[in-house]
Amino acid sequence: MLKPIISADSHVSEPPNCYIDFIDKKYKARAPYLEHDEKRGDVFRIEGSKQSIPMSLVSAAGKKPEELSPKGARFGKLHRGGWEPHARIKDQDIDGVAAEVIYPSVGMEICNIPDIDLKQACMEAYNRWLAEFCAPYPDRLIGLGQCAVRTPADGIKELEAIKKFGFKGVMLPGLPAQEDYPHEMYSDFFDALVELELVPSFHILTSGEGLLQKFRGSRMNAFMSIVRGNQDLMSMFVFDGIFMRHPKLKIVSAEADGGWIPHYMYRMDHAYDRHRHWMRGMELDMAPSEYFREHIYFTFQDDLTAFQFKDHVNIERMMWANDFPHSDSTWPNSQQLLNEQLTHMTEVEKNLILHENAAKLYKLDTSALKVAA
Repeated sequence: MLKPIISADSHVSEPPNCYIDFIDKKYKARAPYLEHDEKRGDVFRIEGSKQSIPMSLVSAAGKKPEELSPKGARFGKLHRGGWEPHARIKDQDIDGVAAEVIYPSVGMEICNIPDIDLKQACMEAYNRWLAEFCAPYPDRLIGLGQCAVRTPADGIKELEAIKKFGFKGVMLPGLPAQEDYPHEMYSDFFDALVELELVPSFHILTSGEGLLQKFRGSRMNAFMSIVRGNQDLMSMFVFDGIFMRHPKLKIVSAEADGGWIPHYMYRMDHAYDRHRHWMRGMELDMAPSEYFREHIYFTFQDDLTAFQFKDHVNIERMMWANDFPHSDSTWPNSQQLLNEQLTHMTEVEKNLILHENAAKLYKLDTSALKVAA
C-alpha cells in the first residue's frame, strides 16, 4: 500500500509583512520589502542584492510554459497558499500531497547579500514569521529555519533558537561569512547540528549563483548553471573530510536534481584514485562515492533520469518534491507525473522516495497523514 506523499522541497511566497513586521526594530528601515515596478510587476527589494525578486516566477505553479514571465505579478492574485496556511492545505490536497518540507523564496536570495548582520536579522525575522505559518498544521507544514552563520559560535546560537521554534531542519547559506565549511572552526557547529537533530540543507541559488551572473551564450545557458553551486558543496563536504570527521552528519542537496549523481560519484572516485597524490588531496577512510551515498540526501521534482538511475545511487537518500509554488513546480499535476515516471518501481521503492526517506530524516510523526483520495 502506498503511503501519504511528502514533498521534500516546497516553498512559501513571503508576504509583504514577513520582514518588516518580524525583524528586529534596529533593522526595520532596511528590511526587504515588496514594491510594484511598472515594468516587472510586484517584486521584493533586498538591500545589497544585485537583483530584485519577481514574484511572478516565485508563484507560477500551474502555468503553461508560454505563460511564464518575470513580469506582471500582483501579489494579491498569486497562489494564496504561498503565505496563508489554510489555503496551503487546500493546495496540497489538489496535488495529492499530504505534507511538505517548507523552504523560503525571498530567503534564498537573502543568503547572498553581503551584510552579514542584516542577513542574520532578515533570517531571524523569517523564522518568526514561518513559525506562525506552520503552527496551524504542524504535521503537514514542516518548516526549516534559516541560519546566517555569522560566526560558528553565533551559528550555534541561531540553531538553538531554530530548535525552540520546533523546526525540523535548517537551510544554510552556501557560503558562510568566515572561511569555508571545511575549516576546523566549524567543527562544533556541525556537532551542534547533530546534537540538536536539525537537518542541514543547501538549496540551489544560495551560493552566489544566479540567472543574472555572467554566463556564456544565451540566457538559457545561465539556467543550466544553477545546480553547480550544490555540486561544489557536496563534493567539498566529501573531499575535505567533513563527513569523515562527523560520521553522524547528514545534509540535503535541495532542488539540484539527481540524474547527474551516478556520474558525479564516478568522477569523484576517479579524481581521488588517480590524482589525489599530486593534488595533495586528503586521505579518506572510504571512497568518495561511499561518503556521498551515505551522507547526502537529494531532492528533485521533474527529473526522469533520477528515477531511472535509482539502482545507481542510494535509494534511501532520494526524496521527491513538487517545488510548489515556484515556476518549476509539478503542481497541480504531480500525481500524473509520478504515475508516468514510477512505473518501473516496486511499491517499496515508491514509498521510500515519496514518504519514508523524508519521514525518517526529519523524524516526522506521519500517523495522522492521509493518502490522497
